[in-house]
Amino acid sequence: MAKIKTETHESADVVHLEGQFSGGDETDELHASLMQVARSSAPNAIIDLEKATFLNSTALGILITINSMFMAKDGKLILANVSKALENIFIITKLNLVFNISGTIEGALKELS
Repeated sequence: MAKIKTETHESADVVHLEGQFSGGDETDELHASLMQVARSSAPNAIIDLEKATFLNSTALGILITINSMFMAKDGKLILANVSKALENIFIITKLNLVFNISGTIEGALKELS
């Protein structure tokens, strides 16, 4: 079962993803949660992928859309704690060239401050 938890920091909203996002109700929830974050007053967001085990193409598309929304408002979206398996997906799809990726949430927060 996938879980999504959002917390607010001074320079960004941090969204923690857990589990598999494989195109079911969890992906709809991901879309709704991330749209809410993108439409909030927070200028930036960090998506913590430490406990995410799978992202299908729909979930990747959602991340791309949200990234574009933050870029349009001169903000940043940073992916943090990306596992080796997910990193390989980003490399194969060349999405590592699209997203800012940080090793840790703390590193991402420092980049935004």
